[in-house]
Amino acid sequence: MELLSRAQVSEVFERFKAQNPNPKPELNYNSPYTLLVAVMLSAQTTDKRVNQVTKDLFALADKPEKMSLQSQEKIAEIIRPVGLTKAKSKNVLELSKKLCSDFEGKVPDSREKLMTLPGVGRKTANVVLNVVFNQPTMPVDTHLLRICPKIGLAEGNTPETVEASLLQRIPEKYMLHAHHWLILHGRYVCKAKKPDCENCIIKDLCIFWRNYGRG
Repeated sequence: MELLSRAQVSEVFERFKAQNPNPKPELNYNSPYTLLVAVMLSAQTTDKRVNQVTKDLFALADKPEKMSLQSQEKIAEIIRPVGLTKAKSKNVLELSKKLCSDFEGKVPDSREKLMTLPGVGRKTANVVLNVVFNQPTMPVDTHLLRICPKIGLAEGNTPETVEASLLQRIPEKYMLHAHHWLILHGRYVCKAKKPDCENCIIKDLCIFWRNYGRG
């Protein structure tokens, strides 16, 4: 697999930084808990759809103590538009109960502890650690899994291998925002169905573009 050089990787992130110095998650949240729930709900759906349901969900209960008192049926009714309703509603409820029973209602700051919570996998844990606790983690979603090998930023074909490759190859000074830049690039520029290569700020560096002249 052809990869960008270290200098080229740095150049990619310098351009992203110049264009968007302080990227933010597109999920709406107002606390570590609401971010955790929103990220968990975002599996296999869009941030836009999650934001639509969490507006009502967090109006009902925006703390684990409040959510623990709700019925799974009520939670399911609100979050139905995001899909996987039965599993996600159960996880929201059980996650909230476990936060209260095991963590005094507070979102833990370690991956190991976060991943003991129902519905919380490695990607969700990494997002929370990065956004809430400013840890240099690399959450790999479908966008990163698709675009990073294509661009030449990483090698691998699973979230775990791409994550490891990115952590090894991205300079530390870019790590706090790196996954946000990459998600936004995959979502709005290097799109799966119709990539906007003509308006891509890293087109000249992209391995795929240099080899094929198209997205």
